[in-house]
Amino acid sequence: MNRRAFLAVLGGGLLAAPLAAEAQSPSKVPRIGFLATNSPAEYQDLREAFRQGLGDLGYVVGQSIAIEHRWAEGRAERFSDLAVELVGLKVDVIVATSSPLALAARSATSTIPIVFVTAADPVGQGIVAGIARPGGNVTGFSLLAPEIVARQLQILKEAVPTVSRVAVLSNPANSYTARLVKETEVAARSLRVRVYPLALRGAAALDGAFSTIIKERLGALFVLFDPVLLGHRARITEFANKNRLPAMYPHKEYAEAGGLIAYGADLRDNFRRAATYVDKILKGTKPGDLPVEQPTKFELVINLKTAKALGLTIPPSLLQRADQVIE
Repeated sequence: MNRRAFLAVLGGGLLAAPLAAEAQSPSKVPRIGFLATNSPAEYQDLREAFRQGLGDLGYVVGQSIAIEHRWAEGRAERFSDLAVELVGLKVDVIVATSSPLALAARSATSTIPIVFVTAADPVGQGIVAGIARPGGNVTGFSLLAPEIVARQLQILKEAVPTVSRVAVLSNPANSYTARLVKETEVAARSLRVRVYPLALRGAAALDGAFSTIIKERLGALFVLFDPVLLGHRARITEFANKNRLPAMYPHKEYAEAGGLIAYGADLRDNFRRAATYVDKILKGTKPGDLPVEQPTKFELVINLKTAKALGLTIPPSLLQRADQVIE
């Protein structure tokens, strides 16, 4: 090869190198699979909290990191297919927004790291081997703390001392529901309250539960933690308010939708914190070495506007303890 030919080849190579690097750069952007129980509208604030968490760590969605969203629209039969779909895309991490989705993702892959955000009982549900050392490819954030249900029922009784017959809405599709119902019954006995568990097997069962509450003339509503029920919070709070039922809900999102009182872990805080685990995993930490984190922030939210509409006077002592009062 003569000198002129050599320089031509070298020059062409130098020009091609940046183009090749630019063409390869998108493949180097890590991709997160975001697997959600409900619809995009139901997760607007939570998804934004997760993106904010990523932003705090220096990531820019669409530039330095990508997110593949999959929405189950509240249909449990879609969980497995959506998890398999994300595995097929070879995402770097899967963020599962609920316990059932974490189980579906774990069944779909034993290699892609999985971070769950709102597991109720991750060990009891078989998602992880232990809290301190989860093992395998799954870790994340728990949502329920010991005696949370007893505390919620106590607050409801404090807000409305005359409450004596309470409807308890739950989703039996989740394995932890039976434990929550049992804890509610134990707490109710100490407070001299009678509870009526109503198991909801799908959205269609809501109307039947509502009819039972009216027929049995139950005096209050108590909603247990469940991602699917959260997706129907507008219908649930509307029913309670229309029928003048004092109600306790597990998350502030219910109170923001018009519910009377909510007490529980801050969902948005969990989603923000989930970004830190995604970051650690992308930097090389094994998910099985990251301990499952317990809730760190609980919120008492009282919707005073709803209380006034129901003709209720919330005790000043309870209002003073509230983290947020909606007026």
